[in-house]
Amino acid sequence: MAFISSSSWLYVSILLIFIVLDYSLRGAINMVINAGVLRLSSWFPFLSVLATQHSEAVDVSWYPPKSTAINNVDSLMNMTGVYGFIFNSSKTPDAQYGIYNLCNMPHVRKTEYGIPSKEYKLQYVEVMHRHHKRTVYASNSFPVESYEWHCNDEGLFHFGQPVSGHSSAQTYWDVFENPINPFRAFGFKGTCTFPQITREGLDDSWQHGHDIYGVYHDLLHFLPSQLDLEKLSFRVTSNVITSQVASMVINGMYNSEHAVPLAVESPSIDSLEPKYLCPHSRNLFSAARITPNTSWSKHLTLSAPLLAYLDSISGVSPDAQDWHQDVDHYFDNLSARLCHSKPLPCSLSDSSKCISQADADSIFRLGEFEYSYIYRDAPTSLAASAGSMGVFIAELAQHIRDQITGNDGGRIYRHNVAHDGSLSRVLSVLQVDVMVWPGMGAEVVFELYRKLETEGEGSRNAATNRGDGNCGIGSYVVRVLFGGRVLTSSSPELGVLDMVPAEKLLGYFDELVGERAAKVKGLCEERS
Repeated sequence: MAFISSSSWLYVSILLIFIVLDYSLRGAINMVINAGVLRLSSWFPFLSVLATQHSEAVDVSWYPPKSTAINNVDSLMNMTGVYGFIFNSSKTPDAQYGIYNLCNMPHVRKTEYGIPSKEYKLQYVEVMHRHHKRTVYASNSFPVESYEWHCNDEGLFHFGQPVSGHSSAQTYWDVFENPINPFRAFGFKGTCTFPQITREGLDDSWQHGHDIYGVYHDLLHFLPSQLDLEKLSFRVTSNVITSQVASMVINGMYNSEHAVPLAVESPSIDSLEPKYLCPHSRNLFSAARITPNTSWSKHLTLSAPLLAYLDSISGVSPDAQDWHQDVDHYFDNLSARLCHSKPLPCSLSDSSKCISQADADSIFRLGEFEYSYIYRDAPTSLAASAGSMGVFIAELAQHIRDQITGNDGGRIYRHNVAHDGSLSRVLSVLQVDVMVWPGMGAEVVFELYRKLETEGEGSRNAATNRGDGNCGIGSYVVRVLFGGRVLTSSSPELGVLDMVPAEKLLGYFDELVGERAAKVKGLCEERS
């Protein structure tokens, strides 16, 4: 073996100092130290790859989404229907699968999944999706609802049990109405909690897990046949509806009879929902909605007559600001009914005065516009999302980086059950070219692949290869799927996210939020 001369050692030392100065390359130091005896010809190419990883400027500017009917404010109130979207059933005809279905958004499944060419080997998968369909939030219910909503076809189990010791009875909540209690609950009467994942939403969750397993186990032979918690992990937020979904997803994948831990972060700093304080992000989101002479201000003017009419039916006070600063409340109320085949409501004082399907469609178009504006069309949307979702983005980047450097243990799959606000911010950070309101079960998948060497490349790439699963960063590519299809970004830095070099996506994330979220506190600090 040829050993390094003293002069060569000096040269290597200078290179290592250069690496230390780049915070994003700290992992390289351990690799050099742990090697013990180095061969100069073997390490120069690897050092070169690392040194150039972030040498080029990364463009993290905001780029607007495509102009479509969704974000065209001038046509919002002059249309019928909702762009061919589905708002009244979890079922999407197979021939149409992939279209927007608010009740049950498209996700990866075997029949539509695009299998990469054989030159790529799947290394790691991280999934984030919104919970599945549920009852309406109590805050989005009308003061007095015209009919009841019952959930007797499911049980919401709540119990604690020692990890070792006595077992617990599997107790579940049985909601009842107390005839003695003189106080009336706001909104719907019945046997549901508001919110809770409904029986249909639980079934959709199970099918979602089953479809994921069908792709990554049956089709790609990537996931293990038995649930292995060293290889797979599941994460939820402190909102119990995400746990209700996760439990069904897991059994859709593995039909597990054993207890499965769900990772959950402290509610006050949860990065998945997200819940940590980020004043500057909050201010940016708010400012985008109060700036005059914008498409947002115009849509408020256009929607005012419709909201006034709906108030006259719902009993919502015209002075209720939270019902009129956007259509979120009406959107949730009406879509939850239709997704569960419930009728649109009528006035309690005049049964002939009802909310029509055309009224609901107008609310849905307005809601789609609002999410596009808040998370993509507003020029400050990228900065607002980078701050408020930056910790999770940094976690995702670190998971990918750890896979590349071989520091992720045996983990190959992470699954995060979250909310529409979580998905929206991730799509905002990725600058998706067409933004929609992420419906129930909406899914973003990050797939990390290792590009296999062709004959003759082995000797040329030996410097950056450290065994199976431990190649240089240049050997890795990422594919991002939204709704089961490759995501396209408006950012020229990202473009079509189909087998893009891993260093490109990592460089983009690092430039936005910093490696290990180093920039996020600064992004969140309130400005004077």
